[in-house]
Amino acid sequence: MIFLENEGNTNPRLNLALEEYALRNFSAENDYLLFYINEPSIIIGRNQNTLEEINHEYVEKNNIHIVRRVSGGGAVYHDFGNLNFSFITNHDIKSLNNFKKFTAPVIKVLNSLGLNAELKGRNDIQVDEKKISGTAQFSTGKRMVSHGTLLFDTDLGEVANALNVKMSKIESKGHKSVRSRVANISEFLKEPLKIEEFRKLLLEGLYEESEPFEKYHLTAAEWEAVHQLKEEKYNTWDWNYGRSPKFNIQRSKRFSVGEIDLRIFVEKGHITEFKIFGDFFGKEPVLNLEKLLEGARYEKENISELLKDIEVKEYFGDIPKIDFIELVYGADEV
Repeated sequence: MIFLENEGNTNPRLNLALEEYALRNFSAENDYLLFYINEPSIIIGRNQNTLEEINHEYVEKNNIHIVRRVSGGGAVYHDFGNLNFSFITNHDIKSLNNFKKFTAPVIKVLNSLGLNAELKGRNDIQVDEKKISGTAQFSTGKRMVSHGTLLFDTDLGEVANALNVKMSKIESKGHKSVRSRVANISEFLKEPLKIEEFRKLLLEGLYEESEPFEKYHLTAAEWEAVHQLKEEKYNTWDWNYGRSPKFNIQRSKRFSVGEIDLRIFVEKGHITEFKIFGDFFGKEPVLNLEKLLEGARYEKENISELLKDIEVKEYFGDIPKIDFIELVYGADEV
């Protein structure tokens, strides 16, 4: 087992790029262990619809990263109180979906700290019926990554805020997250620990489970390749939003001019069909707006750009353009 140093990087896009780069490029003769801590971010499962998982207004306002990972499973919130671990090994059909094998050494360390930790369900570590860790896996067919997140001292209020979806009536085939009762590991410790101390104890405990670890620092050329992967994949809207499964959404609101009811169909992050219904009166045919928005990215910035020269009042009567944009892509009214 070789321990990969991430050099203290906290950018989630860089850390996920590092993980994937090591998975696909490092020697199959060795197993690797990676630890990383991310700044505030929501990590979306590979098969999820991003908009079904996030409070997008809160996320934008608070500059929370949204990043899709290569593995399945549900969306998770990361911050500086969250320690993430990743085992990179050869693909083994007996190890695939065998979360017990990879969580056992982690649970052993938690038990040694006085926590009654155990694997519950398919892939969660719990203490007293509260989830402190979720895990997931991804296989290339030759190599596989088994990774998880440990809630050590995470701001659980932010978890609720960031994952409290404000856009309803979305129908998709994405794998919706199941929210569990969560807790921090620090709540169960007899003596207080800093996350850096916890990380050290966890690493020492994992050492005991295998041959002595070798630490590896990536070369400048390897880091350059990791940054390239980050730029070409994890930094892109296409990966983080555009890879969402096909979905449709209904948005309706009654204005002083009448009700506007939208039906929006989205595939690969782009609007494939946009239909406007309602009892409003306008001079211009709404078909023009429908055609204008078909093909657009389903994101506020692109929608706003397409509508910048459009007089919305000509189509619906006296409503501000910003209100129409909020109806197309915005939070539900309370």
